[in-house]
Amino acid sequence: MSSVYLCHSEPDLYDFEAEVLEVRPGAVRLSRSALHPGGGGQVADLAGLEHAGGTAQIVGVRVEGDDVWHLLDDPGEPTGLTGTVRVRIDAEHRHRVAQLHTDSHILNALVFDAFDGALVSGAQINGDGTGRMDFDLPNVDNERLRSLEPAVNDIIGNGLTVRAQYVPVAEADTTPGLIRSLSVAPPPTPDGRLRVIEIAGVDRQACGGTHLRDTGESAGFRILKVENKGKHNRRVRFALDLPG
Repeated sequence: MSSVYLCHSEPDLYDFEAEVLEVRPGAVRLSRSALHPGGGGQVADLAGLEHAGGTAQIVGVRVEGDDVWHLLDDPGEPTGLTGTVRVRIDAEHRHRVAQLHTDSHILNALVFDAFDGALVSGAQINGDGTGRMDFDLPNVDNERLRSLEPAVNDIIGNGLTVRAQYVPVAEADTTPGLIRSLSVAPPPTPDGRLRVIEIAGVDRQACGGTHLRDTGESAGFRILKVENKGKHNRRVRFALDLPG
């Protein structure tokens, strides 16, 4: 699979047609996919699938080499799943994940600046509007991390532009702070470029996830808990401040 996802090049493509290439129990492979497959701690998109034999729900994505398999809610052998199908991505799910992923970049930038370039050692962005980030931060007062919540919300409220660009891998290797993770980095494109997300004046780092176009599109951000995970890791649990 190309690391230039269709959801990156056409982020507004939520409703599309595709041809069924192959089926197996609980999964279908299509001629194209605008779903984000997940990765780097982010969950995959969800979608509805309309086909000649009825409807199904896509509940996950599995990438196997160059093949993208859409995982179905029914683990059995698909019936009537042939020809042209229509896929409708769950826009609310995508938006929740994009909000939280964008907010996690803001938190990451604040931690990076406040704690001498501390790196991310793990992350999880869930579809229910909750997530967590682990930072390589030995001997840090957890209250200092909790105190970053108002600054995150200030940046959200400022409505800053969020944009994606591609830079040569060599630039990423020589630009301090462009790669912030100890363990995970987005794969380069076949022509040797890396996708970079920039929040105007706040953050610029390599990332393959889904994001907002403007920080002001996000709900409020809450830090729920800060935990010690081993001698080095501080785990920050957070959530969108969603109604209800």
